[in-house]
Amino acid sequence: MDALTTMDANIQSIGSSDIWPEVVDGNERGVPQGEPEEIERESFFCRFREMREETERTAGVPSKYGSGYNYKLEWTLVPSGLTYSAGNTIMLQNVTRLCHTKSMVTVNGRFPGPKIITREGDRVLIKVVNHISNNISIHWHGVRQLRSGWADGPAYVTQCPIQTGQSYVYNFTVVGQTGTLWWHAHISWLRSTVYGPIVVLPKLGVPYPFKKPYKEVPIIFGEWFNGDTEAVIRQALQTGGGPNVSDAYTINGLPGPLYNCSTRDTYKLKVKPGKIYMLRIINAALNDELFFSIANHTVKVVEADAVYVKPFDTDVILIAPGQTTNVLLETHSSYSNATFLMEARPYATGLGTFDNTTTAAILEYDHHPNSRYQIKQLPLLRPKLPSLNDTAYATSFVSKLRSLNKPQVPVHVDNRFFFTIGLGTTPCPKNHTCQGPNGTKFAASVNNVSFALPTTALLQAHFFGMSDRVYASDFPINPLHWFNYTGTPPNNTMVRNETKLVVLPFNATVELVMQDTSILGAESHPLHLHGFNFYVVGQGFGNYDSVKDPLTFNLIDPVERNTVNVPSGGWVAIRFIADNPE
Repeated sequence: MDALTTMDANIQSIGSSDIWPEVVDGNERGVPQGEPEEIERESFFCRFREMREETERTAGVPSKYGSGYNYKLEWTLVPSGLTYSAGNTIMLQNVTRLCHTKSMVTVNGRFPGPKIITREGDRVLIKVVNHISNNISIHWHGVRQLRSGWADGPAYVTQCPIQTGQSYVYNFTVVGQTGTLWWHAHISWLRSTVYGPIVVLPKLGVPYPFKKPYKEVPIIFGEWFNGDTEAVIRQALQTGGGPNVSDAYTINGLPGPLYNCSTRDTYKLKVKPGKIYMLRIINAALNDELFFSIANHTVKVVEADAVYVKPFDTDVILIAPGQTTNVLLETHSSYSNATFLMEARPYATGLGTFDNTTTAAILEYDHHPNSRYQIKQLPLLRPKLPSLNDTAYATSFVSKLRSLNKPQVPVHVDNRFFFTIGLGTTPCPKNHTCQGPNGTKFAASVNNVSFALPTTALLQAHFFGMSDRVYASDFPINPLHWFNYTGTPPNNTMVRNETKLVVLPFNATVELVMQDTSILGAESHPLHLHGFNFYVVGQGFGNYDSVKDPLTFNLIDPVERNTVNVPSGGWVAIRFIADNPE
C-alpha cells in the first residue's frame, strides 16, 4: 500500500444547518486541522460470516498513520427527533417544507448533508454510523476509487449495507481528480434526502486554468416529497406502476418562493458587484434532467464531472441526474437596482408523469450603505428557461462540452458492446394486482436483462471465490433480438430478471454504445459508470449505424465524464480504459 499522504485541509462537517463552509479566494474557511483520533472499525456482512477476518484486513482502517496524518470525519445517521453524540453534539429535528413536517433520514441532522472539502491526492476516512431502522450505504459519486473498490458504496455490489447499530469506515484516496463531485446514499430511495457535495481542490500551488474566483458556492438540486420516499418506492415496486412524483424541486434543500407555503424556505445567494463566483452545480434529483438559469446573467461553463472543459458562455445550462457542472458567474460591475431569481425546472422527454414545477433561489446584490433602495422594494426578475421538451436546446448545449486538456482517447478498441436501454415488463405475481401495462409490472432493462439485486455483495463474492453462487459473467454484449429500436416496438415486452455481469481484462480499451428504445415509450436515461471516467465520443438520434456513425466520432477533444444521458430516441457512444481492477 502507498504511504499515507499529508493532508492540508481534508474533510469538513459543520454544525449549522443553514450554511456550508466557504471557499473564498481559493482558501477554505472553517476546515479543521491537526491529528485525527484513531478510528475503530466495526464490520458487517450480508451472509458469509467466515469473511470477517479477511475483510477487516482488506477494508479496515490501519491503527497507525505512519509519518503523515489524516483527518477523520464521523457521520451518524439517525431518524429526525433523535439526539446522538459522536464527537460533536448532533441535534436532529423534523424537517418542514411546503407546510408539511416529516421525519426523514439525514446525516448529522443536515439536509442537504455535510460538505466534504479535500485536495487532489488526499486520503479520506469517513466513519458512517447507522442509527436508523433502514440499512444504509454511501456512494462517493465520481470518485475513481483506484484500488479501493470496497469504499465505492453501492449496497450489495461493492459492500453489504450498514445495518442498524453498525458502522463502516470508507477509506479512499482522491487520485488525479480536481473539481466538484458528490456523495449520496446508495440503497433504495434514501438518496432523496441523504446527499451532499464533495469539493476537490487542486494540489497546493496548482492554479485553476481560469481566473481565481472570489468565492465558491455549492448549488445542489434535489427533490422534496411530502410523504415518505421509502413508502413511495415500496408501493411502486409492489404494484409495478410508476412511482409518485415529488411535490417540489429544491435548491440547497429549499423549494423557493414559487411554491405555496414556501416563501420563507428560499435559498439566497448574496453577491458583491464586480466579483467572480464559482457555482458548483450538482443535480441530486432522482430521475429528472434540469434546465437552470439566472435572470439577467450569463455564466461561463468551465468544468463537467470534475474535468475541465473548454470554457463557453451560456444563459441556460442543462444537467442530468448525477452530473456536476462548475460555472463562473461574473456579477454586474455596479450595485443593481433589482434582485434576480435563479430557477431550475425539468427537461422532460418521456411519456410518464413527472414533477412539472419550478424551484427558485434568489441572487441578491449587497447594496451600498448609502443606497436609497430597500431590498424588499426592489423588483424581482425571472429568467427565461427553455420549454419542457426543448430537445434542440438540450442537444446544442451538450454539443458544446469539449475537454480542455488533450484527452487520452482510446483509438484502438479491444472490446465493443452495444446495449439497448429502456423499459419492459415482468409478470404480475399470482394473487396480486399490478399497475403496469396490461396488468404487468414495469421493469427497466439493458439488453432485455433487468438486474436482480443479490443478497451477497458482488465484490465480496468475487474476492472470496464464491462468484458462481452469486452471479453469472455472461451478460449479453449485444441485444439478443435485433429490432427497430426507435420504431414500432415488438409485441413481446417481457424481460428477464438475472444477476449477470460483464468481465473485462485489465487495461482493455472499451467502446460502449447505449441505444434508447421505444418499448413502452422512448425517454432519456442517465447512466453512471462507477470507478471510471469515460469519453463521450458520439451521440445522435434514431438507430445507431455501426458503419456510418463511427465516422462522426470526436476523438480529438471529447468531453470526459462519469455520468452521461442517453438521449430520448437516440444513442450515445463512450470509450474508456479498464484500468481500475476490483
